[in-house]
Amino acid sequence: MSGAVSGSVGSAVSVSAVTARYADALFELAREKGLEARVEADVAFLAREVAEPSVAADLFDARVPPQRRRQRVEALGHHLQPLTRNFLGLLEQKRRLEVLRELREAFHRCLLRARGAVEGVVEAPRPLEASEVAGLARALGRVLAKEVELEARLRPELIAGARVIVDNKLLDGSALGRLESLRERLRSAPIAHPTH
Repeated sequence: MSGAVSGSVGSAVSVSAVTARYADALFELAREKGLEARVEADVAFLAREVAEPSVAADLFDARVPPQRRRQRVEALGHHLQPLTRNFLGLLEQKRRLEVLRELREAFHRCLLRARGAVEGVVEAPRPLEASEVAGLARALGRVLAKEVELEARLRPELIAGARVIVDNKLLDGSALGRLESLRERLRSAPIAHPTH
């Protein structure tokens, strides 16, 4: 894909600094104990649970009595292995249960970082085949000297080509990106005045 690499852009899903710190701590503890896979499964379970409106209301709504919130936390904890259960209890004690909203993404980033990988998004005006996404990920991996995981997203407004956001960089090879680049070059080009 041709196209310039521009400066910093946001990642596919934003994660707050607070969530990132808690996820890092949980990941490091899990790694020390050799429990990364089990904790990852627990984190996925918690993500599914907090996506349920009734669970989310009990955990995140400030109007919910503390006793009810604690009961919900304890009920969730029964499904978790001890390390994750203790982590959940700490979040409740520190009034940081909001961390659960982004924990899955933050923990996944820890796993990627541990194996020297990055994730990104490839946007295209048409659905991409899995083989196309995999080939692009391999090619980017060679350039970045990292394993790359790409998620494909449909963006009809790009007209043609593709745009990739990976490792906090934008690689724009879309027709729309090329048109915008041309427009900028035309705007900044000096205007030649005809001589008489």
